Formats: sequence, structure tokens, C-alpha cells
Amino acid sequence: MKIVGNESLLLRLKNPARVIETITDSKLLPDNNVLVKWGLEEAHTLKQIGIKVPSPIEKNYDWPGQFKPYDHQKETSAFLTMHRKAFCFSEQGVGKTASAIWAADYLMKQGVIKRALIVCPLSIMHSAWKNDLFSLVMHRSVDIAYGNAEKRKKIINGNAEFVIINYDSIGIVKGEIEKSGFDLFIIDESSAYKNAMTKRWKTMNWLVKPDTWLWMMTGTPAAQSPVDAYGLAKLVNPNAVPRYMTTFKDQVMLKVGQFRWIPKPDATETVHRVLQPAIRFTKDECLDLPEMTYVKRDVALTAQQTKYYKELKKKIIMEAAGEEITAANAAVMMGKLLQIASGSVYTDSGSVLEFDITNRYKVLLEVMEETTQKVLVFIPFKNSIRMLAERLTKDGITNEIISGDVSAGKRADIFAAFQGKPDPRVLIIQPQSAAHGVTLTAANTVVWWGPTSSLETYAQANARVHRPGQTHKCTVVQLQGAPIERHVYSLLDNKIDIHSKIIDLYKEMLD
Repeated sequence: MKIVGNESLLLRLKNPARVIETITDSKLLPDNNVLVKWGLEEAHTLKQIGIKVPSPIEKNYDWPGQFKPYDHQKETSAFLTMHRKAFCFSEQGVGKTASAIWAADYLMKQGVIKRALIVCPLSIMHSAWKNDLFSLVMHRSVDIAYGNAEKRKKIINGNAEFVIINYDSIGIVKGEIEKSGFDLFIIDESSAYKNAMTKRWKTMNWLVKPDTWLWMMTGTPAAQSPVDAYGLAKLVNPNAVPRYMTTFKDQVMLKVGQFRWIPKPDATETVHRVLQPAIRFTKDECLDLPEMTYVKRDVALTAQQTKYYKELKKKIIMEAAGEEITAANAAVMMGKLLQIASGSVYTDSGSVLEFDITNRYKVLLEVMEETTQKVLVFIPFKNSIRMLAERLTKDGITNEIISGDVSAGKRADIFAAFQGKPDPRVLIIQPQSAAHGVTLTAANTVVWWGPTSSLETYAQANARVHRPGQTHKCTVVQLQGAPIERHVYSLLDNKIDIHSKIIDLYKEMLD
């Protein structure tokens, strides 16, 4: 097989007759060579008759945007353009969002699709998808369907070529989605659709038609059980699985007790077979990736948090009026705002006011589902550490706490277990208690529940996983919900010492 220029493809086949009959513009040349116009339609036609050819995107696309793709991203984009329905199982941090955007943009340029609906968690609508779309395909129109039902319907019925929506909004506007010309659905972190019995799954199954393009993306397609593959396969490759989930469960699970099932020996092979067509790159395979990837996750503050955040900010503005702002006062007041966002705050009387951490906790679970390794969670505030530990324990997720209250001997035991044993899965750490020296390479994902105010602590804490002995690429995830969190993360990202800018940051936050 040989590429001739940008417009044609030279194939050497044992029997070229089928190609000649199938593709009108193909030409028979000597020695069983066939010259075929190399367009997307021709490439799909050749694929359908069993001839493997590269996607035309590899030669006929300029890869727009502020950065150029890595080789594995080009390969992922090419794969997606050649499959109307497909999976992308690449690990978190390898750039599968960008790959999907480039692939969709190429299909739009070819006139194959007109509008794309991106379905993803609320936490990454802005920080991942909107930001990447703006930085990669500036020539495309983008909107986010979020807010009240009428606002969502207006956006769905609008003209934006890319519309971003979260899982739970789909059911509210499914009628508008069906009528609004979306011919590509991109579902990020698609393990949310593993259960075919849920209303969420049934709604998506109703929306996706045989001629609809559908790309489902997750790094962990069957993390909890082989049965999880059923809902995903039923959307992308329904003929690969039985009609009923119980039948599939019997194929991959063995009942060993009244309420206990274990995977059958060939369950992995079965799952791999039904979850096709698929492409996957691990961080370790992508040798051209930066060794440490930083991502942001947006977290909505609860109504209670928003109320107290606004009240405290108003109080701070009143107290600051006409008074000289000192670094000490600025640090204390900003610390209070960060505490509210984190989940709890100390009142003036010394008592603790706790908030609902469900939104932030849900995003943490999303991050954990995307990695097969252990996870470090850094939280600056002790009471929020306790709240998270209790929530994880309640949900059966093994965890340990490292804070100033834990003795040196106890810490050593916890670190040894984390590095050498299956449990704990999660270490919840007060940053200044384990930011230096210790090696925690059993994890490759660091989650900042809330930002630290120390640039040195931030860098050293991230280095706990990124050090000799680490065999995986690493990801740092910043959870952000309050404006003050975004400001602090911005300084950390730009390697600016927060303490040297704390008064400026304080004034900026008040404005």
C-alpha cells in the first residue's frame, strides 16, 4: 500500500476487481495495482470490503490549535474518523479530549457531520472541553447547555457546532436534542453508562440512531466488574452482547455463593471482544508525553457554601474598607474562604461549621475511576480531611490519613502499607505533613481537594509520586469551585509564590 500525494492511494492487491467495481473513480494499473481517490468516503468503503487503509486525516488535515498533536493523538483521531461508533479507552492524561476534537473538526470539514454533542461530567465542561475547544478549533462555535431548562433548550436549539452538556441534563432536553441535528455524540468518562437499566442509559440509547456517530471515552471501562462492559457495549456494539444483561452476567461471572459472584477465567477476553472497535494508549506507551500532566476539575459549590462564601466576602469587604491590608490579615481571610470551599470552616466562636461535600466527593470518585493505580489526596484543612475519610470508609474505599496528629511511627507504617500492600487505596494527606522526602510511587495520581498557599509545598507534594521508582506517567488534578481557589491555582501554575503576592491576590479577590 502506498500513498500518492494527498489525493490518491495506490493499492497492490491479489484481486483488484472488487475495488474497481465498488469505487467509481478507481483505476486499474499494471501488476494488480489500483489507484483510488483517497477521501473519507473511499476509505470507509475500502474498510467495509475488508481492505485496511489509513484515514485521510493523516495527510489532508492541518491540525489547528495552539499546540501540535503527539503521534498517539494523531493515531487516535485517525481511528475515530474511520469508525462511526467506537471506544477510546486511553488513560487519563494522554490527551484523548484533543484527539476527539480534531477528529470531529475533520468530519465537519468533510461535511460528514454538522453538530457534535459532548456529554461529560459537570466538573470538566469548562476546564477540559470548553478550554480545549477554544484552544484547538477557534473557528468553531461552542456553547455549554447549563442552567435552567429553558436556557438549556435555547442552547440546544441554537447554532453552536459543539455543545457541551452534563449527564443529568440530557433527560431534561432529550426532545430538543433529537430534533436539533446532532449527528455526533462524544461521551466522556462513559463508565457512567455502564448500567443499561438506568434512565440515563435508556435516554442515550433512545437518542443514538444507527446512523449517529458515537464515541465513548473512559480509561477504565470495566473497573468494578466485567458486567460493567454490558451497558457500554450495548450502545456501541449491541450485536456483540446478548439481549439481556443477566445472560451476559452468566457469560462473565461465576456464582460461588448465594450473593457472591466472581469473574470467570475468560472474562477479560470476553470483555475485550464485546468492547470493540476500540483504541487505547496508556501513559507509559506515550513516551512523547510530558512526565507530569496537570488538569483542572470544576466543582459546583453547594447552595449553603455559596451563601456563606458570599456573606463572608461581604464581611471582609466591609472590614477592609478604609483599613490598611496586611499580609497576615489577608492570609487569615483568604484561608476562611478556602475552608468554606473545602467543606468546613471554623467560626469566630471556635466551633466548626460543616458543609455538604457531595459535589466535590463525586468529582474525586470520577478521577479515581479513571486510574488503575493508587491516589493521593491533599487537603490543607484537618476537619475536611476527617469528613472525606469518613465518606470514603462508608463507601468501602480503603484509606489512611497523614496529618500533624499522626505520630512518626504510625506514618511509617502507613507509608509502608501504601507502597507494598493492596490497601489503602487512598492516602489523605495534610500537605505540610508529607510534602518532603517520602516516596509514594504506588500512586500516579495526585488530587488537590483544595489548594495550598505554599508554592514549595505544592511542588514537593506533587513530587511524592514523581520520583525514582515511579513506573507510570503522573497526573495532578486540581479541584476548584470557588473564585479564590482558581486565583491560587493560577499562581501555583505560574510558579509564583503566593505569600509574595498575597496582598495583591487579596485585593483582586475582593474586586
